[in-house]
Formats: sequence, C-alpha cells, structure tokens
Amino acid sequence: MAAASTCFILSLTYTSVANTLMLMSTGPFVAGLLGWLLLGERVAPRTWIAMGIALGGVVVMVSSSYGRGAMVGDLLAVAMAGSFAVATVLIRRHPEIQMAPAAALATALTALVALPFADPLQTSPRDLLLLAFFGVGQFGAGFLLFMAGARLIPAAESSLIGMLETVLGPLWVWLVLNERPGAATLAGGALILTALVANGLLERCYPYRR
Repeated sequence: MAAASTCFILSLTYTSVANTLMLMSTGPFVAGLLGWLLLGERVAPRTWIAMGIALGGVVVMVSSSYGRGAMVGDLLAVAMAGSFAVATVLIRRHPEIQMAPAAALATALTALVALPFADPLQTSPRDLLLLAFFGVGQFGAGFLLFMAGARLIPAAESSLIGMLETVLGPLWVWLVLNERPGAATLAGGALILTALVANGLLERCYPYRR
C-alpha cells in the first residue's frame, strides 16, 4: 500500500490526472489475475475478455505519452495499479489481519520515503489544510473502506470499487483546472471504462457460478 501511495502521488506529478486514474483502474483486473493464480479464485471468461480490452486501452494511453515526456508518469500509474492489486490479494489471503494498523503503517512508510525530498516548513497554511483534507479523505477513509470491502468479495469483482473515481476524477480536473485529456487518453480510457462497465453489468445480470 505504501508503494501504491508513493507511485500515485508521483504519477500525478509527471502525467495528467486522467491518465493516472484510467491506468490505475486496471489494478482490479490485475488483482483478479493474481487471485486466480495465488488464491484459486475462478474468473469468468467475460472477465478475461474485459482484461484484454482494458490492456489494449492501457497500451493506447501509454503509447501516446512517449513523445510528450509523460511516459514516466504513466509507468508509475501502472506500478501503482500493480501494487494495489498485490495489496488486494494479500488482504483476501489474510482476512484476519487488522486493517486499520496496516493502513496507518502504509501511510507512515509513505511519509518516510517522501521526507528526504520534502521541505514541510515551506508549505503555506492553506496548503497544509488541503493536504490534511487529502490525507484524511483519500488515504485515511479511502484505504480503510477499501480494505474492509476487499475482505468480503473476490478480487476480480473489486473492479467496481474504483469506477466512480476513474470517471469523475478527470471530469473535476477538466472543469476546475482546465486540464483537457488528449485524444489517446480519451480513446484508451473509453476502452478501459467499457471493459469495466460491461464486466460489472454482466456480473449483475448473469452471475458467474464459481
């Protein structure tokens, strides 16, 4: 979780919010693959198809970043998705572990990694307030809710969890900061979201018998 947090923040520094969130949304599919390999959780054929479509969307998005110097940010987002997937599978594998201390330890490790590169005394009071809100909302409440839910459902089905953030995050940034997603981001993101939505709807209408 600490690795995922660090990669997430750095990805936002080097690439667009849209790219970060869209690439991050592939994490649950990776979790489904790892859950199948390590936990023996069966994955529906339609989920395998959705994984392939999502992977195609990732390739489209990352391929457009090379020429504009955002490749590092996109790769960090992919690393973040992979780290989050590993955390999901570990939670499923060891549901007896208390998640609140685990979340606190993850954020503490993230802070230790960032501290040598930070200058906290140069932060304005307004920015400190915003950072505190981000830490409590995103890292605190978000991690605790995710970890609590990940223990209750198969890893592959957690693809529904991050969907709203994936859709609304780029929209808010577009409206507030006028950060417009590029054509490749929109095309690749459309593939990823199509795979997520179709997989989720089919699971609801035609549950896969495990």
